[in-house]
Amino acid sequence: MDPSTPAPLAFGESEIDFAGRRLLHDGIEQPLEPKAFAVLALLAGAPGRVFTRDEILDAVWGHRHITPGVLNRVMTLLRQALGENAQAARYLHTVHGVGYRFDLPEPAPGAPLPARPAPASQAPTMPPAMRRRASDRYAMARTLLWLLPLLALTAFAGWRWWPRTPPAPKPAAERSIAVLPLVNASNDKAQQFFSDGLSESLINALSRSGGLRVIGRDSAFQFRDSKDDSRTIGHKLGVSYLLSGSVQHVGDIVRINAALTRAADGSTLWAEHYDRPYRNLFALQDEIASAVIGALQVKLLPPGESVTHDDRPPSGSIDAYNAYLQGLKHWHDEDFRQASEYMTRAVQLDPGYAMAWAHLSGSLSTVATFSDEPAEAAREHMNEAARAADQALQLAPGLGAAHAARAYLMVYRFDHRGAQAECRRAVQLAPEDGTVLNGCGYVFAQVGKLGEAIRSRQHLLSIEPLYIINYQQYAKLLLASGRLDEAEKYLGTVESLPQTNPRWRYSSAFLHMTVALARGDTGKAMRSARQMPSEHRDLYTALAAQIGPDRTAADAALANALASEAAANADPYLIAQIHALRGDASHAVEWLQRASTDDLLFLPTDPLILNLRDDPRFIAFCAKIGLPPPGESEALSIDQLRAANGTRKR
Repeated sequence: MDPSTPAPLAFGESEIDFAGRRLLHDGIEQPLEPKAFAVLALLAGAPGRVFTRDEILDAVWGHRHITPGVLNRVMTLLRQALGENAQAARYLHTVHGVGYRFDLPEPAPGAPLPARPAPASQAPTMPPAMRRRASDRYAMARTLLWLLPLLALTAFAGWRWWPRTPPAPKPAAERSIAVLPLVNASNDKAQQFFSDGLSESLINALSRSGGLRVIGRDSAFQFRDSKDDSRTIGHKLGVSYLLSGSVQHVGDIVRINAALTRAADGSTLWAEHYDRPYRNLFALQDEIASAVIGALQVKLLPPGESVTHDDRPPSGSIDAYNAYLQGLKHWHDEDFRQASEYMTRAVQLDPGYAMAWAHLSGSLSTVATFSDEPAEAAREHMNEAARAADQALQLAPGLGAAHAARAYLMVYRFDHRGAQAECRRAVQLAPEDGTVLNGCGYVFAQVGKLGEAIRSRQHLLSIEPLYIINYQQYAKLLLASGRLDEAEKYLGTVESLPQTNPRWRYSSAFLHMTVALARGDTGKAMRSARQMPSEHRDLYTALAAQIGPDRTAADAALANALASEAAANADPYLIAQIHALRGDASHAVEWLQRASTDDLLFLPTDPLILNLRDDPRFIAFCAKIGLPPPGESEALSIDQLRAANGTRKR
């Protein structure tokens, strides 16, 4: 190794390999573009030193003809890769009005000091492209031997008996805001999509302004028509500021009332009334977003901060934007067929509309995969989705949503490596986009990359503190990684939030059941089975029976369940799970061959099916349909979960 190259620097869960131009987090290499690693190497090469923005731009880019937004984006990428955010920074700190500083954590008493890198003058500032390779090394567990036994016991008790209450919001960060849904003041209820669309556009615009934590749509929109006061809403969302108002679209006129308030006391920082021609809608959106940032500028944001939009048609067509907003409403309602129709209309009105092409692709590929349509229609929809994704990327190569759309298409086609690469790029480009984080959270799980899936879900928790699906999926990932107590804690959070969809209750019951199976708790597994849908309850009961002490009873329960299942009503994937739990690979694979594509997508992180991960018949099945090799999945099998939790195998 070049003697001028610093030694690797380990801190917390991360390690910087200066020689290899790599950043590892939890032992997993983080995908960083060369300039981003160069910034990290510069700052970490001199812990505690404040680098001005100009110094960083000079050292890494070689000149200052770079917009401040470029550096802001790089810092966001680095914080995400390190598993932190600007509001709770441990390592990368913003020195407002000056630049940035990298701090090493204070070591625990008696712990060896971490290796210090070479002086900043010797730190690499313009590294070549990173060598991308997988790493299965995990960061060394940090030991805190100096903790008093009583403190350890108290901490364990608090963790083990965590109350099932709504998630306690993080202390409201000073740089945090929620855009509440603008009230539809028009007499026409059909205009709801318009007021919602403007609200979401403001959320997206503010999210792209560096240094500001913005709550996502799904959490903020839970306060539509809420009677809660500003203090209560701010507490539930964990924010310091609220933007609220109303929209009225009458003929060719748009009237908007908007107000920015301090959540703690409801005091108004800024308020304005706008009465503009509809054709000037985009200028009006910019005016409002800029006014909000202007009101926050003095205390909250770095100088020169501005907002950007990537959800507008480049032609400026209001009609195309109107169609896009209607499609977006159906997207959030999970009516992807209707969403695709409106997105099609949007791109017909403006063929250069990259964001609409991206949503068109995602809508069509989802319809093709999850709508049980005829095979020929599904193939055509997938082909149209591919063309739409290609068009989006051709128009806007740096659009995160377009890369995410390509990832969905690839994972639905069982191209796991391509899907993983596209989602890594999507998250890099749109690290604060809740839709991208949610979608890629699924993709990373579907290709067996538990670590990346968990990090996506963790970051989404800070953006969407009340989004029930994210808590449920996060609990599922924790379960698959062996963190059963944490999984149950987050399932408790799910159950404390409003259950507006019965499928959420069934999903939670099944996750509780899987935890019980891992712990060998037959009674709890049976109670969860009785909460499942009646049409397959016999099968769920048979699944629970497999961990009981009576093998004859378990065999009889399965036989009775299979006999009671009408051929047209059978659930092949669930039957395969039962056989996998029994260790019967032959029958499990036989039933997997009958399962639907949408079930098989989630196989790489299914602890029950992964019980077969070393069986040649199962390995061959995965290879045949294009699933990742089961041995590469980071998820644990049910037998591995039982072993890790001290459950004796029956």
